[in-house]
Amino acid sequence: MSLDQLKPQIITIISDTNSSVDERLLSICEVLESNIPYYNWVGFYFRNGEKEELKLGPYVGAPTDHTIIPFGKGICGQVAVSNQNFVVPDVSAQDNYIACSITVKAEIVVPIFVNGDNIGQIDIDSNTIDPFTEADERFLEFVCAQVASILS
Repeated sequence: MSLDQLKPQIITIISDTNSSVDERLLSICEVLESNIPYYNWVGFYFRNGEKEELKLGPYVGAPTDHTIIPFGKGICGQVAVSNQNFVVPDVSAQDNYIACSITVKAEIVVPIFVNGDNIGQIDIDSNTIDPFTEADERFLEFVCAQVASILS
């Protein structure tokens, strides 16, 4: 299934006001992980109140010890500071990488903005080296914009 073909499913999930925000976020993780073969771990991190750290939200994939990530640490922590997408084709080439699993080869993180503030991000790990394209970035920006609409 192409990334564009998943957009209506994302919109349907976001529009389901009978489900809680966390239930909808988890459903998004499940749809992405089950329909995109190289999305092996899909989750959300959000700013932890006023603290300079991220807290793990809903996710699908192997359990992680990284439930709290300080701003600036790892790929997610860097995105919290830079407000920019971060695509890592090969995690072994990154100095500031927090290993979640030895199977992870690549990572993409896209921030979520509400009223211009970076309030969180979607984080995707892949067990494939260099799988992410510009199409993934644009699609995940779409997903994050949809998510922002239920968080504002």
